[in-house]
Amino acid sequence: MTDTRIAVVTGANHGMGSAIVDSLRAIGHRVHGVDRDEADLSNSTEVKAYFEKIGQVDILVNCAGGVVGQTHKPLDEITDEAWQQIFDANMQTTFLCTRAVMTGMKANKWGRIVNISSGAGRSVSLTGIQAYASSKAAQIGFTRQMAHELGQYNITVNCIAPGFVLSNPTTIAQWESLGPEGQEKLLAGIATRRLGRAEDIANGVTFFASEASDWVTGQCLSIDGGHSIF
Repeated sequence: MTDTRIAVVTGANHGMGSAIVDSLRAIGHRVHGVDRDEADLSNSTEVKAYFEKIGQVDILVNCAGGVVGQTHKPLDEITDEAWQQIFDANMQTTFLCTRAVMTGMKANKWGRIVNISSGAGRSVSLTGIQAYASSKAAQIGFTRQMAHELGQYNITVNCIAPGFVLSNPTTIAQWESLGPEGQEKLLAGIATRRLGRAEDIANGVTFFASEASDWVTGQCLSIDGGHSIF
C-alpha cells in the first residue's frame, strides 16, 4: 500500500490504458480514466474543462494515441489531414494534458508524468506509418525536455516504449495479418519469444509513478521483451 494520490490515465478504454488504471488503483491511488468518448484530448478547450473538473492531479499517464485507423501509404500519398490526425492523437494530447496538470504539480512540489510512446518512436513503425513513428519519437523528445524543465519542482517525467503488445482490436488485426510466417519472424526478434501483455506496460508505469523512482527522470524505458537489443 502506498500514499493515496490522484491519477489521470488517458486512453483508458483500450488494453494498456485499462491495465494501467487497474494497476494504479490496486496500490491505493484514486484514478480517473478518460477516453475520447468523455473528452477530446486534442482540443485545448475540452482538456481545460476536464482537468478543472478533476482538480489537483498528482500522477498523469499519457496513454491516449494510436494510428487512428490508418494503414501504410507512401509519403507522397499522405494528406495534410491524415498526418495531422495522428499527431493530434499522440503528441497534441500529451502536450495539452501535461500543460493542464503541471501548474498544480509545481505548486504541490510533487508530480509524476509518464508518457506511453512506442518502439516505433525509437526505431521504425512495423506498419510503415510515417506520422506514427514521428509522433512517437516526438513524445520521447518532449519527455526529456519536460524532465529538464520540471525536475526542480520534484516532478519526474518518464516514458515507456512498448514493443508489440496484443492489447486492442488494432494490434490483434495487425498480428493476424502477419500470417504464420510473419508471426514466427516477429517472435524470433523478441528475446523472450512472446508478445507483450498490457500488464507488462502497467508494471513499468507503476514504477515510474512511485516513490521508488524519485531519482529517475527523462528516461525512455523499452518494455518489449528484448526486441530493441536486436
